[in-house]
Amino acid sequence: MIAISLPVTRSKWETLSFASTLYLCPILDLLLANIPQEWQPELRLGLQEALVNAVVHGNKLDPSKIVEVQFSIAEGIYSWIISDRGAGFEVNCNCPDDPEALLPENEAEQGRGLCLLYQIFDRVDWNSQGNQLKLCKQIRGGKQKTPLF
Repeated sequence: MIAISLPVTRSKWETLSFASTLYLCPILDLLLANIPQEWQPELRLGLQEALVNAVVHGNKLDPSKIVEVQFSIAEGIYSWIISDRGAGFEVNCNCPDDPEALLPENEAEQGRGLCLLYQIFDRVDWNSQGNQLKLCKQIRGGKQKTPLF
């Protein structure tokens, strides 16, 4: 079940919550509904990674646990706060600036997704417990970048 309070209005936080599932397409569609088309592929990838982490690593795929996403649009800055009901983890991401360095060493795939978040979003912040993530992307005005792809 998905619970959402819509529509998203400028400067106001809206909330979406859902039971832990990897069926994320409708959730991503809702979260990206007001994003300019040219930014959607990149932000979809980043949000999908963050949501998968919350469901798999945070909530351990337990459908009785909820993932909550708060989101806001304010002056060209898109923000998401993703919270899971897990125990959290110690955030220790030393992500390189060189995308080639994101390739896994010795075929280990753990941690690559966190580095993707730091490449895609302008701001990535974790709470002290490690079970809440804030992502921000500025796509209008200011120091606007072009989409990665």
